[in-house]
Amino acid sequence: MLGRLFTRHKRLFSSLSEQEILALAIASEEDDARIYLAYADQLRQQYPHSAKVFEDMAEVEHTHRNVLIDMHRRRFGERIPLIRRDHVRGFYERKPDWLRANQSLEQIRAEAERMEEQAIRFYREAASVTGDADIRKLLGDLAVAEEGHKDIAHMLGEKHRPEDARIEEDETARRQFLLTYIQPGLAGLMDGSVSTLAPIFAAAFATQDTWQTFLIGLSASVGAGISMGFTEAAHDDGKLSGRGSPLKRGLASGIMTALGGLGHALPYLIPHFWTATAIAAVVVFIELWAIAFIQNRYMETPFLRAVFQVVLGGSLVLAAGILIGNG
Repeated sequence: MLGRLFTRHKRLFSSLSEQEILALAIASEEDDARIYLAYADQLRQQYPHSAKVFEDMAEVEHTHRNVLIDMHRRRFGERIPLIRRDHVRGFYERKPDWLRANQSLEQIRAEAERMEEQAIRFYREAASVTGDADIRKLLGDLAVAEEGHKDIAHMLGEKHRPEDARIEEDETARRQFLLTYIQPGLAGLMDGSVSTLAPIFAAAFATQDTWQTFLIGLSASVGAGISMGFTEAAHDDGKLSGRGSPLKRGLASGIMTALGGLGHALPYLIPHFWTATAIAAVVVFIELWAIAFIQNRYMETPFLRAVFQVVLGGSLVLAAGILIGNG
C-alpha cells in the first residue's frame, strides 16, 4: 500500500524540465561515483588491481558531474534542484551499500556493466526530450561517453590488471568460492550421506516398515543438517581464516547435509519394502561416487584416494547398518 502510494507521487520523466534533467544527471553521476568507490574499498584487500580500476572509473564519473554542473551554472545559475533517481517513476535504481557488500568480483563487474548500460539509456532519452541545443549536445556526448565506458574499463583493466595480476585475482576468487561454498557443502554432503546410512538401513531391516523408516531418515537428515549448519556458522566467523561469511558457509553445510541424508530416505515413501530398499541402495551408490568426484574435481584429491575414503567408508557404514538391523 505504501509502495503504491509512493509510486503515485513520483514524477514522470516526461514532466521534468531541462533544469531538472540536468540536476538528475548530476545526482546520478555522483551516486555512481560513490558506488564505484565503494566497490574499490570492498575489493582493495583481496583484489587491489581491480580496486584501482573502479577508482579510475569513479574519477571519470566525477568528470562527467563537473561538466554537467558547469552547464547548469551557465544555463540556470548556482542552485541545483534536489531530484534523484528514486523521485522519478520508472527510473532505474541502485542497490544500497548493505545489499552490495557481499558480492563476488564477477558480480561486481556484471553490476558495473549494467550501470553503464542504464546510464546510456538515460542520456539518450534525456537528449531526445531536450530542446536546448547546448544541453542536447552535452547529453548526447555523455551518452557516447558512457558507451565508451566498457572500452575504458577494458583499457583500465589492461593498465591496472596485467596478465599476472588477473590470474592471481581469478585464483583468489576461485579459492574464496571453494572455502565459502564447496568445502563446507562437501563436508555437509559427506556427513549427511554417510552418517545417516547406519540408522536408516538399520531401521529399515529391523522394522521392514517403509513409513517408519522414512520418518527416521527424515528426522536424522533434518537434525544433522541443523546441527552441521549451526556448527559451521558458529565455530569460525571467517575474519581470520578468510573462509567468508559464516551465514553462507552454514547454509551450504546445513542444506547439503540434509540433502545427503534425504537422498536415501525419500525412497522409503514407496510402500513396497524391497523396492524402496533397492532404490535407496542405488541412490547411496550415486551419492558416494558423486562425493568422490567433487573431492577430485574441486579439492584436488586424487581420484583413487577419494574413492577409497568415501566409497569404501560409506560401504562399511551401510553394511554396519544392515547387520545391526538384522541382529
